[in-house]
Amino acid sequence: MSRHLTRAFLSFFFCFAALAALRAQALVPGAPLTLEECIARAMKKNFDLQIQGYSTDIAKENLNIAKSDFEPTLTASANRGLNQAASTTSTLDGTALVGPRADSTSATVGISQRLPQTGATLGLSTNLSRSATNSRFSTLNPAYASGVTATVSQPLLKGAGRAVVTANIESNKIGVSIAVLNYRSRVLTVIRDTETAYHNLVSARETLRIRQLSLELAQRLFDENQARRNTGVATDLDVLTAEVGVANARRAVIQAEQTVRNNEDNLLALSTPDNFDTRPGPVTFPDYNESPPDFASSYKLVRDNYPDYLSTASVIRQLEISLATAKQNKLPTLNLNGSLGYNNTDHSYGDAISNLPDHHGNNWGLGLVYTMPWGMKADLARFRSSTASLSSQKTRLRQLEQTLLVQVRADVRAVETNLASVSIAAQATKLSEKQYEQQKARFDAGLSTSRLVLQAQDDLEAARVNELTTKVALRNAVAELHRLDGTSLQRFRIALPE
Repeated sequence: MSRHLTRAFLSFFFCFAALAALRAQALVPGAPLTLEECIARAMKKNFDLQIQGYSTDIAKENLNIAKSDFEPTLTASANRGLNQAASTTSTLDGTALVGPRADSTSATVGISQRLPQTGATLGLSTNLSRSATNSRFSTLNPAYASGVTATVSQPLLKGAGRAVVTANIESNKIGVSIAVLNYRSRVLTVIRDTETAYHNLVSARETLRIRQLSLELAQRLFDENQARRNTGVATDLDVLTAEVGVANARRAVIQAEQTVRNNEDNLLALSTPDNFDTRPGPVTFPDYNESPPDFASSYKLVRDNYPDYLSTASVIRQLEISLATAKQNKLPTLNLNGSLGYNNTDHSYGDAISNLPDHHGNNWGLGLVYTMPWGMKADLARFRSSTASLSSQKTRLRQLEQTLLVQVRADVRAVETNLASVSIAAQATKLSEKQYEQQKARFDAGLSTSRLVLQAQDDLEAARVNELTTKVALRNAVAELHRLDGTSLQRFRIALPE
């Protein structure tokens, strides 16, 4: 008789478990939601990625600003002036009744450009002017003048050489690559966080299903005890014990429902931050079928792909450029300046311009300008500061290598440990199921108590939750390892902007 009761109970149990699972899924509206869909949504709407995208745009614009140092600069000016003296102070002024008067109009147009090859600044300008006076000694009144002047200023010590001249551009190019790496790092973190949130939601909903199943079993036990008491088989204590079991199970369901809603909000905040009114659809993850990771290959991938490591190496290259510039800036300033110009004066603007090639005067100049701050304390301090910054960043890179080594070892062990834990937890669940079945069969045969059945039921529930926890821990450990080695991008087919 006991064997028949056990078989009947098992049939009822598995049917009831299936119905409970369907009921739990039915509570979640909408189409099934896959992890890939959540990742795709996060790539489009995650706030962190949007913020980091602006940082990348700023780095690109800083590079454009640095390049603008070597773009031509246009200048133009126009002036009109009149100078009238109150009285004549000398017969040499050429005036009699009023003081000397000078009336002038001038316009200048020029272009200059700094050369990235040497740091020299080249300039070319042209001017046109008109001047008039009330002096009778003036032979050309009004006089019209035009001129063309070319200038050059070449640093010979400080600020000379292509490496130093283009240091700002090269540093900002590296800055763009660092911004791209930081964006890549943010993407990998968002993927990991979304995976974790998705897995946690699967766990929360499955835990709710387990709690609901336990509540149904507790309610069924309570109903059975009430029926037994009416027939004189069970006591009031048995009924009270079963009733407390129902209350505890109901409380566990309420807490599980709260956890589900919290995890739904966490997933929505990462993937769909602009819509908290719609609950995510049914979620699930398949069985883990990947082989255990190998430390050597995983660590090599991390060294080659981990954005923070590559970003730190890029910062070192920036600091090396800064150090080279600071070293060169310890030299004094010595500039070679030269100019060559042609000018012409005539009776009209047209004559002043057209006759310039044939009838012109000329001027030229050549000089050296030497400048050295007393003691050069600021430049020496900048050099020492750049040296210390570079040493600090190299030390940080070695520290990061050590941190990554430890972290990869820990993550590989976590995956291996959780793989074994999942297998062990599955066996423990099977054992708890059999123990519950035996205890329930003994109860049906009048050989056990409600308390022992509830205890076996709690053990079964704990075993199921533990198995679920190990599965989620395994997937979260794998997600973290993929974040470190950068393979999450390939797994979810994500292409990053260049």
